[in-house]
Amino acid sequence: MTKLVQLLFEGVSVGCLYALVALGFVAIYRASRVINFAQGSLLLLGAYLISYMVIDKSVPWFLAAAIGVAAMVMVGVLFQVFVLRRVTGQPVFTVVMITIGLNIAITALVPAIFGVNQRPDGTGDPIGTGELTVGGVVFTWVNIWSIIVTAIVLAGFFCFDRFSRYGLATRATSVDEEAALAVGIPVRRVNALSWGLAAGIATIAGIFLTAFPRGLDPTTGDIALAAFPAIIIGGLESPLGAVIGGLTIGIVELLTQGYESNIPALGHNFYTIAPYVVMIAVLLIRPYGLFGQRPVERI
Repeated sequence: MTKLVQLLFEGVSVGCLYALVALGFVAIYRASRVINFAQGSLLLLGAYLISYMVIDKSVPWFLAAAIGVAAMVMVGVLFQVFVLRRVTGQPVFTVVMITIGLNIAITALVPAIFGVNQRPDGTGDPIGTGELTVGGVVFTWVNIWSIIVTAIVLAGFFCFDRFSRYGLATRATSVDEEAALAVGIPVRRVNALSWGLAAGIATIAGIFLTAFPRGLDPTTGDIALAAFPAIIIGGLESPLGAVIGGLTIGIVELLTQGYESNIPALGHNFYTIAPYVVMIAVLLIRPYGLFGQRPVERI
C-alpha cells in the first residue's frame, strides 16, 4: 500500500508538469489550429536561461525565474508576430513545418551556447531539496512545490480564459476565426498572446522538470513528446482535457514503472510507451479525446 501511495504521489507531481506542457499545446491550437512542435524547445531554452542567470550570473532564483518566464513570453510573441504572421492564410502544413524548424533551430542553438554537458538547474534552496516522510511515504519538496505551483498556474489560466476580455476573445477565435474577425476581435493579437502564454507556461514546467532526477541537458525538451499523449487524450481544444490528460499519463507512467517488474511479459522500460497505449485505447472509444468535440459541418 505504501508503494502504491508513493507512486501515485509521484505520478501526480509529474502529471502536473505534463499538464502544463499540454496546456501550452492547447493554448496555441485553440487560437490558430496549429500544433506547435517547438513547445519542447521553448521549455528547454527557458530552463537554460534561468539556470544561466542563477549559476553563472548569481542572479537570485526568484528574480531569474521571473525574468526567464517574461523573456520566453516575449520570444513566443515575437516569433508569432515576425514569422508566423507572414504566413497567415497559408496551409496549416506550412505553419507546422515552421514550428518544426524553430524546434530544430533552438535545439541546436542551446548546446552551442551553453554546452552539451549536463548542468545544474539552478533551483536549489528556493524549491528545497529536503523531504517529508509520512507513514513510510516520502514527499519531496520539489514534488510538493511542483504540484502547488502547477495548481496556481492552472487556476490563473482558467480565470484568464473564463473571465478576461482576451480569454473570451480566444474562445471566440477558436470557434470561428472569420466570424471573430467580422465582429472586431483582434485575432492577430490573440494569436500572439497565445504563443506568449504557451512559451511562458512551458518555461514554468521546465523549472520543475529539471529539478527531478532527469536533470538539465539538451535532451530536456524531449519532454514535449512525453506530454503529447495528454492533449490527445484530453482533446486538442480543451484546457481541462490537458489537465486530465497530463495527470493521467503521469500516473500511468509512474505506476507502470513501479510495477512492470512484477509482469515479466511487459519486458523492460514498458512505462515509456504505456501512455501511448492508453492514448490509443482512448481514441478507439473517443476519437476526439475525452473532452474534444466532433467538428460540425453545415451543408
